[in-house]
Amino acid sequence: MEAQPTDPYGYLLVHFLEDPDGYAERIYMDLSDGDNPHRWIPLNGGEPLLTSTIGTTGVRDPHITRNPETGVWTIVATDLRVFGGAEGLSGREMSSWHHWSRHGSTDLMVWQSDDLIHWTGPHTLDVARRPDGSRLELGMAWACESLWVPDYYPEGHDGGRGAFVIYWSSTVFPDDDRDHTTADVRPQVLWGVTRDFTQDTYEYGGVFIDTGGDSIDTTMIQRPLPDGGQRTYRITKDNAFGNGIWMDSTDAPRWWEPETPWTTVQTRIGAEYAVGGDPGGVEGPAAFASHSADEWYLFVDVIPEIGYRPLVTDDLDAGWRPLQAEDYYLSPHTKHGGVIGLTRADYERVREALL
Repeated sequence: MEAQPTDPYGYLLVHFLEDPDGYAERIYMDLSDGDNPHRWIPLNGGEPLLTSTIGTTGVRDPHITRNPETGVWTIVATDLRVFGGAEGLSGREMSSWHHWSRHGSTDLMVWQSDDLIHWTGPHTLDVARRPDGSRLELGMAWACESLWVPDYYPEGHDGGRGAFVIYWSSTVFPDDDRDHTTADVRPQVLWGVTRDFTQDTYEYGGVFIDTGGDSIDTTMIQRPLPDGGQRTYRITKDNAFGNGIWMDSTDAPRWWEPETPWTTVQTRIGAEYAVGGDPGGVEGPAAFASHSADEWYLFVDVIPEIGYRPLVTDDLDAGWRPLQAEDYYLSPHTKHGGVIGLTRADYERVREALL
């Protein structure tokens, strides 16, 4: 379960922008206006804070997390430059998503920091690499996120018990199809584990979500239960069966394991924000918990270029509804990212250095 900060105050949003006429596939950050999750202020004057100079030189779908054992903050992003890079297109031509989903990068781009101000990286984590050095035949690795599991490993494991279970979307090919020519393949959500987002501690796990159709963009959130357990919620984009963004849940402690039972909570989440109420017109969900009440927020990305729109709930088991708040503000074209809660000290340090 994602550890909640002590002395909680404020939130940090990492994201990218989509600009067909410019180089915006980089890491941007917004800070909440005080402890208000309705209003967001672009940091660094709205200019990117991190840029990849390796791989495709473009990064999308960033996610931010913090290791509760070491205090290290990590940003993980998709290695994909759609506009103007290698295999990319300029202007407003149609992008070759078919190509990128079959022959894209399987590297995650990783930055790390002790203070949210100074970052090392990027370095890469190749999710297609098995511990024995062989490779999975994956078409890409998109929209990786993670949850910290404090007791993932048994007592006495070298390096400690805790680890991040990571999950991302890949098109999966047979092991003998190195050219990725198999026609009947689709994106699935896969999982793995790492202690520190390096290749040395990474282990591939297996399939996390396979609906029999195209599934991408999973985000997750957890809440405690009265019996001391926790309920895990999984929010995913369906591109096959008309569900759009859907949410399911489980009370299983080891929620990543293949036999875990999941119960559907809601489908067509955020469809009211899309043109014509099309559930396929939203993707890239990002969920986070409020500090001040039993309240959770969800951003959904209205495609192709509109960006994030907000939903809220005070009961995750009842599903999400559009946020009705006159004070809501987020810069236009803010795209698919992640939010993390801060402490007051974190907030003031970031505000002083970057606002």
